[in-house]
Amino acid sequence: MDDEDQTNFTQMKDGTREDYAKVGRHSVRFFSGLPDRILTHLGLLAGDTGGYAVDRLTHSLQSSTRALRDGRDEQYVVCALIHDIGDTLATTNHSELAAVVLEPFVSEKNHWIVKHHGIFQGYYFFHHFDLDRNMRDRYRESEYFTDCAEFCELYDQNCFDPKYDTMPLVEFEPMLRRVFAQPLRTIYAPEN
Repeated sequence: MDDEDQTNFTQMKDGTREDYAKVGRHSVRFFSGLPDRILTHLGLLAGDTGGYAVDRLTHSLQSSTRALRDGRDEQYVVCALIHDIGDTLATTNHSELAAVVLEPFVSEKNHWIVKHHGIFQGYYFFHHFDLDRNMRDRYRESEYFTDCAEFCELYDQNCFDPKYDTMPLVEFEPMLRRVFAQPLRTIYAPEN
């Protein structure tokens, strides 16, 4: 980046339209690198098993492999791929971090599934920690309750099999790039 393409203000309130045109050009270039940053972050999941029979990356790849083989659409498969991407930074609320990354790019239903899968997956193990395994019931009235329960049953709780024929990450890269190519909606819209 050369000095001519960089702003000089030290406070955002002092920027001009021309300054923000420069910032906008940089933002477009930075945005185009989002799929690469997600792929890099997925790589951070490799090696750490969290005590399970496979590492976190393999779990995510099994989830997306199963979804793809079941004929789910690309958006759903990509959601399955990155549903646990928040594990490295948001250990106690990983599903919410993944959902925030996905929100502008996926349907409301797919966003809801990823956002809430952390509580829904608890159905399979919370009772082993003396927690309420039916904690997910607080969302029983949601139109997406069954969808999230199905996701956890078919593409989360069963994806820890070291013998499963898991597809490699490179197979999912093109669909990840397509899903993250263009937001479906703007999250920060002016209020009326």
